[in-house]
Amino acid sequence: MNTQSIRRWLDVLGVPAEVVSVGAEADNAWCLMPVEDNGWEVFWREQGNRYDWARFSSEQVACHYLFGRLAWSQVARGAVGVLPGAG
Repeated sequence: MNTQSIRRWLDVLGVPAEVVSVGAEADNAWCLMPVEDNGWEVFWREQGNRYDWARFSSEQVACHYLFGRLAWSQVARGAVGVLPGAG
């Protein structure tokens, strides 16, 4: 998973497009940003402030981290789960 494919994966989970911003800071969104020294940052931005900030040395790890956070939020609110008949 990388910045080119994460949007497709999040679409599958039903995460609204306006909740994630890749490559640019946006209020009321999870931001996935490249930084100096080839690092990546993931954070929630609200009213110009950053919350739940995390930094990674790998684009793939940053994308998986963000995907995991958003997948869990979808599971917690009941938007996704085990398919009927599975298990």
